[in-house]
Amino acid sequence: MAEAIYVGGLLVATPLLDDPNFRRSVVLVLEHDEDGGTLGVVLNRPSEIAVTQVLPSWDPLVTGPPVLFEGGPVQTDSALALAVVLSGEEPLGWRRLQGRAAVSRLGTVDLDAPPEILAGEISQMRIFAGYAGWTAGQLENELKEGAWYVVDSEQGDTFDPDPSALWRTVLRRQKGDLALVATFPDDPTLN
Repeated sequence: MAEAIYVGGLLVATPLLDDPNFRRSVVLVLEHDEDGGTLGVVLNRPSEIAVTQVLPSWDPLVTGPPVLFEGGPVQTDSALALAVVLSGEEPLGWRRLQGRAAVSRLGTVDLDAPPEILAGEISQMRIFAGYAGWTAGQLENELKEGAWYVVDSEQGDTFDPDPSALWRTVLRRQKGDLALVATFPDDPTLN
């Protein structure tokens, strides 16, 4: 289990976190500054809204399922996209996440740029409506309260083909007792 919040790390909701925005969620940390706060996106909440309904020109580049993902409860009327580049280069319209090796080719996409610019440069892409955000100290307090586990991410997490199983998948690969949490029932009071 990771010890501190970092860009590219995962926040995994504990079974007791019952906030409907984050229940059984897996959040990829995109920005973290102890003085400025934390920003991330929920990776395991596909919506029923097809990308073609909102951003049709980007649809050919989106990795399945081809829907918008609910990135979090903040600014749900805006979109944020993540993509993996094929090479180590930084193509126009893409900005690298400044994190650990698991996200070395992962970055944000400028959705105002023409998709043709990135068409031959990226291998995977997902679009998120909204994001998760915490002010300075807020997430640290939630960690102390036991709302989140902080764990290392793996390269496939952001574009997992079965996002509904990601919470269990991430927990199952952890060492020790934390792997057992993956077996908790949906309603932990029934355990």
